[in-house]
Amino acid sequence: MMALPRASAVLVLFLAALLPPTQRAQDPGMVHYIYQRFQVLEQGLEKCTQATRAYIQDFQEFSKNISAMLGRCQTYTSEYKSAVTNLALRVERAQREIDYLEYLREADVCVESEDKTLAEKLIQEAEEEKKIRTLLNASCDNMLMGIKSLKIVKKTMDTHGSWMKDGVSSSQKVYFLVGSRNKTVWEFANLRAFMEDSTKPAPRKLILTHSWQGTGQVIHRGFLFFHNQGTLNEIIKYNLQKRAVEDRMLLPGGAGRALVYQHSPSTYIDLAVDEHGLWAIHSGPGVYGHLVLTKIEPGTLGVEHSWDTPCRSQDAEASFLLCGVLYVVYSSGGHGPHRITCVYDPLGIVSEDDLPKLFFPRRPRSHSMIHYNPRDKQLYAWNDGNQIIYKLQTKRKQLLE
Repeated sequence: MMALPRASAVLVLFLAALLPPTQRAQDPGMVHYIYQRFQVLEQGLEKCTQATRAYIQDFQEFSKNISAMLGRCQTYTSEYKSAVTNLALRVERAQREIDYLEYLREADVCVESEDKTLAEKLIQEAEEEKKIRTLLNASCDNMLMGIKSLKIVKKTMDTHGSWMKDGVSSSQKVYFLVGSRNKTVWEFANLRAFMEDSTKPAPRKLILTHSWQGTGQVIHRGFLFFHNQGTLNEIIKYNLQKRAVEDRMLLPGGAGRALVYQHSPSTYIDLAVDEHGLWAIHSGPGVYGHLVLTKIEPGTLGVEHSWDTPCRSQDAEASFLLCGVLYVVYSSGGHGPHRITCVYDPLGIVSEDDLPKLFFPRRPRSHSMIHYNPRDKQLYAWNDGNQIIYKLQTKRKQLLE
């Protein structure tokens, strides 16, 4: 038998000892066979051991490489994180700068817009003032300083009504309109014929196609202007010569919704004539609202301009215009004293502070109407059935500017 390695020999002897003696005697080559098998097995184990050692060595090398790579990655990650943080800070700072620039741009735009709006407003106001001055640019610069005297021209039984002369033409005719709702106009040849019923020629009776409402009628350049009864705000222009309706208009601004004067219970729109032409006065919204003044172009019945005045309709009984200034007459309870306590000048020249106390001669009742005639510079009024003329004292506006 060949020499065996110590471990293999010991193992072969151990296994041979396990065989029965008879089998060992009968098959002496068995021990050698076992040895060969174990030798093969031992070689396989040795290769496996070597392979395992090689694998462990490769794994250790791989692990070392991985650890080095992870270290580098961690370094790169830290650098990348730092770079990202720095980039975020720069982006944030840039965003703040952009926001600030945007704020400055918007502020500039707002300032420019506000400046532009203010400039446009100033231009508009200047144009509006120029338009008003052009509109009221008549050769009239007087303002009221007092009611000098009273003359009762005629007495009738009618509490309400209006009477007037044409404020522009040279006609001496007097027109007499009885009642607050009627369509009959009496035309007298002159003031004397009106005062004395027996004087000839007899008055001419004109039957209108529509009834008037209230006592706010006026005559201007041969036309009678009046508020059409049964309508809210329709103004009729009636040709007295042709006896026909010439034109009509709807007065805007909420006209006709309320009494224009508290103590004139049937007048919702009051018309007036002065040196500047045709006007309309009505009450604004609300109970006893502020009066609204409207300038009307008599030829076309177009609205030229409107003003919201500070004068209230409460305790008011009548109003009139003189040289483009509105004078409103008030009385307590409608029984007097009758005084002018509110004045409105669209040009802003005349105010209550510029005027003395303006009282009318004491009358027992409120006026049904008071209208100014720009041709003879007097007031025509109706008070408790009396047809009255008030003579006026005036003064140039420029003296108080």
